[in-house]
Amino acid sequence: MSEASTDAVSLHPVPARVSEIFDPSRWREVPGFPHAAVGAAPAASAVATGPSTGGGAEPALTDITYHRGCLRDASGAWLRDLPVVRVALNRPEVRNAFRPRTVDELYRVLDHARMSGDVGAVVLTGNGPSPRDGGWAFSSGGDQRIRGRDGYRYESEPAHSGGQAEDAATAGPYSHEADVAAARARVDTARAGRLHILEVQRLIRTMPKVVIAAVPGWAAGGGHSLNVVADLSLASIEHARFKQTDADVGSFDAGYGSALLARQVGDKRAREIFFLARTYDAATAERWGVVNEAVPHAELEERALEWAAIVAGKSPQAIRMLKLAFNLADDGLAGQQVFAGEATRLAYMTDEALEGRDAFLERRDPDWSPFPYYF
Repeated sequence: MSEASTDAVSLHPVPARVSEIFDPSRWREVPGFPHAAVGAAPAASAVATGPSTGGGAEPALTDITYHRGCLRDASGAWLRDLPVVRVALNRPEVRNAFRPRTVDELYRVLDHARMSGDVGAVVLTGNGPSPRDGGWAFSSGGDQRIRGRDGYRYESEPAHSGGQAEDAATAGPYSHEADVAAARARVDTARAGRLHILEVQRLIRTMPKVVIAAVPGWAAGGGHSLNVVADLSLASIEHARFKQTDADVGSFDAGYGSALLARQVGDKRAREIFFLARTYDAATAERWGVVNEAVPHAELEERALEWAAIVAGKSPQAIRMLKLAFNLADDGLAGQQVFAGEATRLAYMTDEALEGRDAFLERRDPDWSPFPYYF
């Protein structure tokens, strides 16, 4: 390998495989978002050294993995970035259920993608399979083990990487009772419960980037709603399963998770999905309009990356305005305000707007004569 190739590899080395169908050669780590080492002790997993945009150690991601798409040569040397990121829930042993820590990390990486001017699309998925039973999941929603009367509770100490060594219950034969007891024992009673997955839903809905859900397994409860709020969805033919479990656990998504679902599949079908809480597969999800396409499991992430690259190859302004226009009909004044903000940005790019600004700064009357009254 040449010195130049060595430098390219060391610049963005091939990352660790975080999921069975994750192709490390297509991705790189994102500076400032290090991943905690699997099996690290709690104290070590709280922070990790590595690429950083700041001056010190960055909080390590334990419940989420975050990668930037890239092209590499045959030797694995990084060539250039792609305008795509991959965000994955990383608690496969609990079907990628989310807790407050998960939601904090998910919001953090999605907001980073939102503010990255060279990112046009986001692939949202779940790592797997489960080390316990080999099952796959996109997300099974909120972790019911740590749900309190005021929402989902934080834990008293940092979690292990990916949750794969959360407690003694995961060592040796699995015991559901011991697992629940251990999770409840970690609850930090000094901190209020949270339900801020709704903030993540709003971020996905309003961020001017296309979010593509790649559903490799179970999408249940709040995970079902995450798929609903995504702009596009792909699902594994072999493993994807959908089930809106809210009413089974005394919960309900009376916002995007139900209203948008009704827009996607029709009112009667949406009520069936919520009221009967029956499991349905990827082929059914495609037929009903819950996902755009059901694909072979081994091809899921490659197809998602392909779709993301296609989207990112379109006009950034057109895609941004189209997403906000699709949202506008259902999002009321809030949707109108977001759309209007982007329309104002477009107006600022015109010579007519520049004349108005310059006339104000130069303390003269604006000259609108070059600008026709279009009809």
